[in-house]
Amino acid sequence: MEIKLYEGLMLLALNDEKGTNEGHYIEYTGAAAILAELLLSQRIQVNKDNKDKVDVLDDSPTGDPIMDEALDKMANKKKPDTLKNWVMALAQISKLKHKIAEQLVADGIIKADEKKVLWLFTQKIYPEVNPEPEKHLKREMRRLVLDKPLEIHPKIALMVALAKSAYVLDQVFSKEELKKHKQLIEQIAKGEELGTIATDVIDGVQAAVMVATMMPAMMAAVTASTTACTTTTTSC
Repeated sequence: MEIKLYEGLMLLALNDEKGTNEGHYIEYTGAAAILAELLLSQRIQVNKDNKDKVDVLDDSPTGDPIMDEALDKMANKKKPDTLKNWVMALAQISKLKHKIAEQLVADGIIKADEKKVLWLFTQKIYPEVNPEPEKHLKREMRRLVLDKPLEIHPKIALMVALAKSAYVLDQVFSKEELKKHKQLIEQIAKGEELGTIATDVIDGVQAAVMVATMMPAMMAAVTASTTACTTTTTSC
C-alpha cells in the first residue's frame, strides 16, 4: 500500500500507542506535503515567468478527497497565487489533521477513538492498528540516509525533508544518527540529492517546506507583538 506524503507525515507525527499528535505545526507541513503530491503528479506547476505563481494543469478528480479539495480551491481562485500563499491557505482547510487521519482510518492503518482530558473535554485520538505502512516508510527513510543508495526514490527524499520541517525525524533516527548524518539530511532537505526529479518540482516542494518551517516563527512573532500591544499603553 503506497501512502501519500501527507499521510506518511501524519503517521510519523502520531504516537503509535496513545494516538496523539506529537508533530509541530502539522497543518503547515501537511499543506506543503499536499502541494508536493500535486506537483509530483503534474496537477500543478510553478510558473517561473509569472512571479512564481502556481498554475493548475489538471483539475480533474484525483480520487483522493484531500488532494481534490486542495485542487478545487486552487482551480477556482480567480487569480493564480504563489506557493507560499497556498501553503498558508491549505493549512487553513477545516479540520485538515482529522481529514488526513480519517483517510488512514479508512485504509485500516489507524483507528479513531476518543479520550477524556481533565475529565471534562473529549479529545480525538488515532492509535495505530496496522504498523506495516509506517514501518516500511521508516525503513526506506533509514535506508536513504544510512545506506546512501545510488538510486533515490523521490518521495522518500521528500518525506525526509517534510519530516525534518515537522520535527519528527526523531521518530525515525536516533539522536546519534541524526548528529552523524546531519549534513546528508540537510542536503536531502534542500533537494540536492533529487537529481531524478525535474528542477521545478524540487524548487516548488522546497519553497513549500520553507514556508511550512517559517510560518510557526512568523505566527509566534505576530502573537508576541499583539500581546505586547494589549499590555502596554504604547500604540502599535
